[in-house]
Amino acid sequence: MNLLLGLLIVAVVSGVAIAAMLLVRRRAPEGSFFSDGDRASGVFGVLATGFSVLLGFIIFLAFTSYDQSRGGAEAEALVLVQQVETAQFFPPDLGAELTGELVCYGRSVATVEWEQMEAGTLHGEVSLWAVELFDTLHGYEPESASEQSAYDRWLDQTSTREEARRDRVHGAVGIIPSPLWVVLFFISGVIFVYMLFFADRGERAKTQALLMGSVAAVITTMLLLLSFLDSPFHDDVGGLRPAAMERSLRAVDEALADIGVEVLIPCDAEGRPR
Repeated sequence: MNLLLGLLIVAVVSGVAIAAMLLVRRRAPEGSFFSDGDRASGVFGVLATGFSVLLGFIIFLAFTSYDQSRGGAEAEALVLVQQVETAQFFPPDLGAELTGELVCYGRSVATVEWEQMEAGTLHGEVSLWAVELFDTLHGYEPESASEQSAYDRWLDQTSTREEARRDRVHGAVGIIPSPLWVVLFFISGVIFVYMLFFADRGERAKTQALLMGSVAAVITTMLLLLSFLDSPFHDDVGGLRPAAMERSLRAVDEALADIGVEVLIPCDAEGRPR
């Protein structure tokens, strides 16, 4: 979520809450609507504690998913470089073909797939270039000990790359179900209404505004944080970007140029087949 938009939402929600409190305060009795303030504060403590514990637990789970997606993207980019190195131990024609397809895989991740993740339309579909890599190597029989070793290593790296891709895609569609959002907003509404009963005509308006505004601002900020962690792929502050894969692609290009390997890349700059 855009940072300025988030600040605007917090300001608007807090302003509306403060306005509602000051409006109710006009007709509120002195000492608030509660005849027993200590008992009312105790009940509010139960509501606030229950809400904060639930929200904190959900934020922890959402951050775990966020971190898993970030770690998966970095691991996937690292394995791609390792597989390019492994591909050089295959016969020249096969190694060049695999290298070109790996580059296309990386380009596709950094452009097309990332856009799909930002839009929430990538649901774990198999990568086109992953299929091409499998098809290229399918039927290959290693002839030397070094080729056999490279072949075994390639299969291990492919499994690691697929696991990393699964972790990356995991957070693209969000992990918080709609009923949970309904519960969080319902509890927020209950707390807001309960706070209105603390309206006290005998207190200064500034104190009443601070009382309601601080609660509204904190709850809104926490919900916005949860929304951010639930949708981590965007180009705003803190969003996950394909920086790791882009670095890996640059490293591959430089490494191939240094060792004098020429590779035919079967895709355009966005990883689409030519």
